[in-house]
Amino acid sequence: MNIGEIPAKYAKLDPNRQALIDIPNDRRMNYGTLDDRVRRVANGYMNDLALKKGDRVAVISKNSIEYIENYFACARVGLIIQPLNWRLGTTELSRILKDAKPSVLISSDDFHEVQQELKEHVEINHWLEYGKKGDGSYERLLESASNEEPPQSAAVGDEDPMLILYTGGTTGESKGALHTHKSFYAGMLNQTVAERIVPSDVYMLTGQMFHIPIVLAINYMAHGCPLVLINFEAKLALEVIEQERVSAFLGITTMLNWMMSVAGFEKYDLSSLRNIQYGGGPMGMKVVKAALEAFPCTLIQSFGQTEGMGMTFLSQEDHLKAVQGIHPERLSSCGREAFGTSLQIVDYDGNPVPKDGKSAGEIIVKSDANMIGYWQRPELTEKTLRNGWLYTGDIATWDEDGYVFIVDRAKDMIISGGENIYSTQVENAIYQHDAVLEVAVFGVPDEEWGELVKAAVVLKPGRTATEEEIIETAKKHLASYQKPRSVVFVDSLPKSPTSKILKRELREQHQHKRGKMV
Repeated sequence: MNIGEIPAKYAKLDPNRQALIDIPNDRRMNYGTLDDRVRRVANGYMNDLALKKGDRVAVISKNSIEYIENYFACARVGLIIQPLNWRLGTTELSRILKDAKPSVLISSDDFHEVQQELKEHVEINHWLEYGKKGDGSYERLLESASNEEPPQSAAVGDEDPMLILYTGGTTGESKGALHTHKSFYAGMLNQTVAERIVPSDVYMLTGQMFHIPIVLAINYMAHGCPLVLINFEAKLALEVIEQERVSAFLGITTMLNWMMSVAGFEKYDLSSLRNIQYGGGPMGMKVVKAALEAFPCTLIQSFGQTEGMGMTFLSQEDHLKAVQGIHPERLSSCGREAFGTSLQIVDYDGNPVPKDGKSAGEIIVKSDANMIGYWQRPELTEKTLRNGWLYTGDIATWDEDGYVFIVDRAKDMIISGGENIYSTQVENAIYQHDAVLEVAVFGVPDEEWGELVKAAVVLKPGRTATEEEIIETAKKHLASYQKPRSVVFVDSLPKSPTSKILKRELREQHQHKRGKMV
């Protein structure tokens, strides 16, 4: 399987079939034109820029046609695309780029200043830019390149790496999860079964292409479906669903709540919707009922990681039964193992825990959709991938029917608005304030965002600081969504006999039973 050949299939079968609808840039493209551009970009990289199989191509951009065509062009000839999270600061972006050492960095004109800053810190052979206000370098490469099938494509397949997605780690540093054509395709297969995709679907990508949901978007294109690109706003999403007859999209609970709160929601024609998938954590009964009443379609929930894509799904029928009073508790679960996945919940010694809904253990997954490892991190890869199983670090129980209930995150990850936030990264940022002696960062429940970031801070003797100062210090070193939303000052942090900070106690101390933050 060569993921890069997906556009070629439909360019041959039906070249005029609509492929991409780029709402932010008001552009449309059929499969024939898309495949022509993919071939040109691929030839430009291999011939004009003299790249070699396995070289990395980094991209920093919001959703656009150029972004998606680079996924296909790189995959076509064995290059590895490296999407960059544009929410990160230049310091972290520079570190990620130095780690992967891409030969090319492509940016949209929105990120011209970021590109210029990165040039001061990172050595990259080729800098390309596209967009109406760009320097035209990307367009010139595309226009001068051949549109013949790149000869290198014949030697690209299953085991070749095609994608590096960087994710935060427990040490506070990002690490690159490396996926092959085979793992990408296996992730697509799991999604196809769970979402029950049909060729008449129209898929709307609400997230950004630097996240693993890009797999969902490309999967719909593998079925010949049009892909609608937006940068999410609730009112815009409703308008686009109506205008483009969108049948499916991925959102998080917050997105659905925002959409349902848009003034005049009931006036939008959403009859084209067939299915909505949500992630980033379970959805409460109240919201599920509201969503099923408001949207004329089914719901499914997915749980996965950058390292392993979709691992479990809570099916359409599970949601419908729950609101009818049949196993309503399963709305608190993340469902059961995916079609092409084997899942276990194991204790410290690697033995499966009983399916009693009480015994907790770590979720481990065996699947062709798992990454092949972390980029240049063999020791961490060895700890995470063992005997074919991916150790997720998520702690859960499961019931007699195999429904998985996540009860804790072994690495204290916080999920806020669908974004993974790692407490150590926030703590390291707060430590930059010279009045801070100790800090512990943890998540507290929030009805809108799922969780909010909260920090407990111990100040150095004789020093003072305000909540606003701590938050501002963190903001200087983090993406905006990672900063703490509140800070509490304490005399000491709860610790175990081995001096490990007990974040579980902090979470219990600083939240109401009903889940509202204090």
